[in-house]
Amino acid sequence: MTKCSHTGPLCHLPVQVSTAPQAVKMKIENSLPRPQLPETPPQTGLQFTVATEEDFEEIMAMSQDIYGGLDYLPTRYTAWLSESNRTVILARKQGKVIALESVCVIDDGDTMLVEGLRVAPQERGKGVAGVLLRFCSQLVKSKWPEVKVTRLTRDDQLGPKDFQKYRLITKQGILLVRFNAEDLKLRLSELGLHVTLPPSSEGTPQGSDTPLVPPVLLDLNEAHQMFLNSGLMSNVLPNATIVQDWQPFKPLPSNMAILLKKDIDWMVDDRDVPAVASLCTHPFRVPGGPYRVGDDTYYLNIDVFGKDIGLVLQQFLSHLRRHTATLKGYVMCQMFLDPPMWKPMVEFCRQTLKVELVKEYTEQCVVESDVM
Repeated sequence: MTKCSHTGPLCHLPVQVSTAPQAVKMKIENSLPRPQLPETPPQTGLQFTVATEEDFEEIMAMSQDIYGGLDYLPTRYTAWLSESNRTVILARKQGKVIALESVCVIDDGDTMLVEGLRVAPQERGKGVAGVLLRFCSQLVKSKWPEVKVTRLTRDDQLGPKDFQKYRLITKQGILLVRFNAEDLKLRLSELGLHVTLPPSSEGTPQGSDTPLVPPVLLDLNEAHQMFLNSGLMSNVLPNATIVQDWQPFKPLPSNMAILLKKDIDWMVDDRDVPAVASLCTHPFRVPGGPYRVGDDTYYLNIDVFGKDIGLVLQQFLSHLRRHTATLKGYVMCQMFLDPPMWKPMVEFCRQTLKVELVKEYTEQCVVESDVM
């Protein structure tokens, strides 16, 4: 693992913050070398430090079964520590890690993206997350004063209080299924070149048989050009937002430079007049949590944009074919799609693909608030 690339005093120094209801107070001790901790921190206080490679095991010990076993942190932690536009902050209580939050500056410096938030089970419901978020906002604002908004993605039910704090940018339905890769590979080969489309709110007749027209897999140059072309993608991307594996980006050259470094399959139905686009993040191992079966559990993330269910289905199947060809073991596949398509796609997954639906309908919401 690499060390934190950030420099400057705030990167290196433990900071004492009281969790009491009064205003957050920060005490910066310039004489303390990183990562030295005070011997006797206050019983009700938190100490914030920048995460290092040595903290990994302790972080994972307090993260068991987080995100329903789909925790991406084990595969990203090393990279996160080396990203110059990112800071990973730990909250400690009596020297023990009790919370983590990662903040990444995107959108040409306008946006602070909050990711990976987690609080130890015994500390939840005590306001730790709120204090940590406020501290991170202050830290980011001091290093990147041009930051204007905070963005994050949520999959819980948003209520009236949430909408007092946040603006909704976009939302997608979450379809989470589980399957054995080798079994699904056989079913996909039996499916052939024709598929029975599920019913759609857009008017596709139930049971219609349609040939599978192969989608277009873009190379990196094509993806760069297409997704920066607002004329081409304006009717495809929801609220001009590219959401890739829970990360929302505006279609800007600086953001595409970030995205094109990742292991992603970029797909459209048509290079000239796209109606549906999708990003498939290459599969990686996850803990599996309560859904784990066997030794290997992989996570496959597919973000789909567009409202034509036939084209969405074709791209979904194309991504499955590409990755089940090499995978062995169980796969947790999570697809994000336009909410009205969720129910017909569930029926297709159950009846045709014979895969297991892991959870009922939930939504992925991208929200933002102003940085004060």
